[in-house]
Amino acid sequence: MEFTVHIPFVELLGFELLRMEGGEADIRFAARPEHLNSFSVVHGGASMTLLDVVMAHAARSVLAGTEASMGCVTIEMKTSFMRAAQGPLLAHGSLLHRSATLAFTEGRIVDANGKLCAHATGTFKFVPRLPVGKTTQALNAAP
Repeated sequence: MEFTVHIPFVELLGFELLRMEGGEADIRFAARPEHLNSFSVVHGGASMTLLDVVMAHAARSVLAGTEASMGCVTIEMKTSFMRAAQGPLLAHGSLLHRSATLAFTEGRIVDANGKLCAHATGTFKFVPRLPVGKTTQALNAAP
């Protein structure tokens, strides 16, 4: 399954979207050496990005009709790390509650042995996607 939106940072990390439906999402992450910290385990920032993305996709998975083109942005996120993350990781995101403008979610990362490595909760705001225009292109062209 392909991501429904182009997210360059996610592509750089190599996340693989496995499922996105009914308030849930699953993403696989095969960390490469450049994604590790000085202890040779997955860097916390990469894990937090994985949790952020899987929770956002769980939130967006319930959008239909004219809402389907909406995006969502992170309002807040809390992450707890239980153990060092090694090897291929699987992230699961769930939508806990949704209002007209907000989504309340949780996410989990497990390692290849099914052991919980990290857990997060997040709040996301649904927003209309902005067209890419001259301002965005000018920012991207900056030296």
